[in-house]
Amino acid sequence: MRGLFYIESYGCQMNFNDSEIVAAVLAETGYQSTRNVEQADLILINTCSIREKAEDTVRRRLQQFNKLKRTKKGMLIGVLGCMAERLKSRFLEEEKLVDLVVGPDAYRDLPRLIEKADEGEKGLNVYLSREETYADINPLRLDQNGVTSFISIMRGCDNMCSFCVVPFTRGRERSRDPFTILAEAQDLFARGYREATLLGQNVDSYYWENPETGESVNFAGLLAMVAGVHPELRVRFSTSHPKDITNEVLETIACHPNICKYIHLPVQSGSSRILGDDESDL
Repeated sequence: MRGLFYIESYGCQMNFNDSEIVAAVLAETGYQSTRNVEQADLILINTCSIREKAEDTVRRRLQQFNKLKRTKKGMLIGVLGCMAERLKSRFLEEEKLVDLVVGPDAYRDLPRLIEKADEGEKGLNVYLSREETYADINPLRLDQNGVTSFISIMRGCDNMCSFCVVPFTRGRERSRDPFTILAEAQDLFARGYREATLLGQNVDSYYWENPETGESVNFAGLLAMVAGVHPELRVRFSTSHPKDITNEVLETIACHPNICKYIHLPVQSGSSRILGDDESDL
């Protein structure tokens, strides 16, 4: 299995990081990335479901891709990510815009689904896992400037906020093995990157425990580990939830000059007025 793939990402930085995981999975099968959609044998669009406008944008792009598909025999189109998880088979059955629908926890299954689509079947996998973190996959960096990059440290969310679809489109919270995170940070620094942002829906609730030894690492501990890679590696993180940030995290930031003095907070989560349905109250 080989050819050229084109991937387009929408939404949060987690989606862009996921696209790099997808690129790594495809590279293992012989696919190569292209920035020219007209050259692609496989077109993938990594989607967001936070706002209706984002979904409308995706549908318009899929319609454009389908016009291109009619001019190129054998081209496949797939939708990935949160919108794929939320709408599932509707893309395949009702809208008939795509050949593949793949949820955020099923990217390892892409090679099999592509083979099915090549044989004329539709590929669908939107299974949400309680274990998948893609810890062993080294993301293939796409459209990077060679200086800053992102490291996913956890997936999903356990905060069932009324305004948010993340627990339903990305599943429940699970944290990645800290030693694989550390190895990825070391690899980035060795390749010339000088800033790493640790990503998660709620990084403050990061918690990993070794099932065999009971050894555990919380977010403050992980921050210290990554900061220790090298003094010249700047460390950031996103997103940090107000209810879960601890004094230990703040003390860790204070103790390491290369952890940026910057905290990204979703402050709307603490305001009933901002989240109110009546826009006249804003």
